[in-house]
Amino acid sequence: MELNVIYFYTVAILNWQHLLESDKFKMIVIDSLKHLVKENKLIVYGFVIMPNHIHISLENKAMNGKEMPHASFMKFTGHAFLEELRGTNNPLLDNFKVDRYSRKHQFWQRRGLPIIMYDRKILEQKLDYIHFNPLQEHWRLVSDPNDYYFSSCSFYELNDNRFDWLTHYMDVF
Repeated sequence: MELNVIYFYTVAILNWQHLLESDKFKMIVIDSLKHLVKENKLIVYGFVIMPNHIHISLENKAMNGKEMPHASFMKFTGHAFLEELRGTNNPLLDNFKVDRYSRKHQFWQRRGLPIIMYDRKILEQKLDYIHFNPLQEHWRLVSDPNDYYFSSCSFYELNDNRFDWLTHYMDVF
């Protein structure tokens, strides 16, 4: 991923496990995104946090030290997940053990899927996909996309500013 390019980015929890069912882990994701936005490293246009994956429409704005902001996001959230599971002696931690020289635990799958948003129409299609994801038949998390708290839907549809760190895509396109 490059700086100053808008992406639709999807990344899943290792082996599609449902780590993100817990609001505690969803808030780790939110807090990390919020921090990178406040530090002017990242712009987030939309997101949804599903039980085992996330979709984010984002733009890397500036390096975070030697890392791209999305890489810092992945690293920080992984460390925070580890700390939370260790601190609560959660047996779920065993599901994330890996046999690698660089780490003992892994939470995110190795490669997320970044898709460049070339124009407004594609970005709008991806935002619709993001916002309607909790309604998909195999999830059925809510009946109205605005009711799913861990999504940017109500930011766009209801002018809800609980996620006031988001940037409206029409401010850019």
